[in-house]
Amino acid sequence: MPNPYGEIFAAPGAKAFSAAGFVARMPLSMTGIGLITMLSQLRGQYGLAGAVAATFTLSMALLGPQISRLVDRHGQGRILLPATGISVAGIGALLLCAHYDAPAWTLFAFAVPAGCMPSMASMVRARWSQLFHDSPKLHTAFALESVIDELTFIVGPALSVILCTTFFPEAGPAVAAVFLAVGVVLFSMQRKSEPPVQPQTQDGNGSAIRIGALQILVGTLIAGGTIVGTVDVVSVAFAEQQGQPGATGIVLSVYAVGSCLAGLVFGTLKLSVPLPRLLLYGVTGTAVTTLPLLWVNNIATLAIAVFFSGVFFAPTMITIMGLVEKIVPASRLTEGLTWSTTGLAIGAALGAAVSGAVVDEFGPRGGFAVAITAGAVALLVGLLGYRLLGRTLARATEAAAAESGTADAGTPDSAPAAGEPLPAGEPR
Repeated sequence: MPNPYGEIFAAPGAKAFSAAGFVARMPLSMTGIGLITMLSQLRGQYGLAGAVAATFTLSMALLGPQISRLVDRHGQGRILLPATGISVAGIGALLLCAHYDAPAWTLFAFAVPAGCMPSMASMVRARWSQLFHDSPKLHTAFALESVIDELTFIVGPALSVILCTTFFPEAGPAVAAVFLAVGVVLFSMQRKSEPPVQPQTQDGNGSAIRIGALQILVGTLIAGGTIVGTVDVVSVAFAEQQGQPGATGIVLSVYAVGSCLAGLVFGTLKLSVPLPRLLLYGVTGTAVTTLPLLWVNNIATLAIAVFFSGVFFAPTMITIMGLVEKIVPASRLTEGLTWSTTGLAIGAALGAAVSGAVVDEFGPRGGFAVAITAGAVALLVGLLGYRLLGRTLARATEAAAAESGTADAGTPDSAPAAGEPLPAGEPR
């Protein structure tokens, strides 16, 4: 039986850009928690640590789509290195200010440029899209990327905390900066797989987020991210309430394992269900699987509940990325993918903040209510946006077919087969 993941890595350059992209995206999960750990050790102020980390996260959420928009206009090679240089310089300056006990405002000042961190997950997905546009292999590639995202958020935070507490307080963010610099340099060196700059459409000056269907997808991801952030916070609070604080890692690992396994299996399936309907199934499953949290009474039942909740997360994320690839014009694809990951990050931060406040007031069970509410919101957004997604996808498919017909008319024998890489420099 053929291995679908082996098939995608047979494409020229796939192993190199995927490996470099993995290294370059590790800082996304390492930096925020590293700043909190570092500042709590150096300054002993958790409020300050959280505020600086939040400033970094907000900066990254706002700047990420703008960096990706520049990438769409000028290419990955011309934008990634300067943006990375700004981010690394910002992290370095922040660490120096923390080490030498500079005024608190300097920490916030340098947290902003530190957030000039490219969305490397979107850059990698853009390369997969270039290789496998209109091929079933793209579904498998996006499934792999969702699993890699999960792995970075399993390994990254733990590694950053271990570095800060074992070696010196600044070690976590410092290593994250090194990973970012090295990973982006290696990634940018893979020029043959870099997507060519696409011609700008008539509305190419506008942001991709103006597309109504993309707003629906980002809204769905914000709700899904809220569940993720809530599970993180509530798992800690519930484990402490049960007198088993060490069990938090087990619960979160079970959640990630459920999502990773589901994503890997989902990536091997050959699905004929239309993507908007598949998304509706995904958000329905997401909403339903938050309900067992109401009956959680010990660590074992919590682990079982979050496992099944995670099962729907990766497939829904994969479906959303597939929809983004279809409905966003090629000239703005990287920005569209970045808005999706930004929505997820905003949701996770929102979930952590809201559930933390609710847990303080009502205990862990109040936090479970936040996850259930977020699941209901995800389902509501999916239902309200179902028809719009269907219409937008239909128009995009018709436009792509018309463009393909025009392009093929003069050279019927020269078009590449589905899944073959396009010649360098040729628009999709």
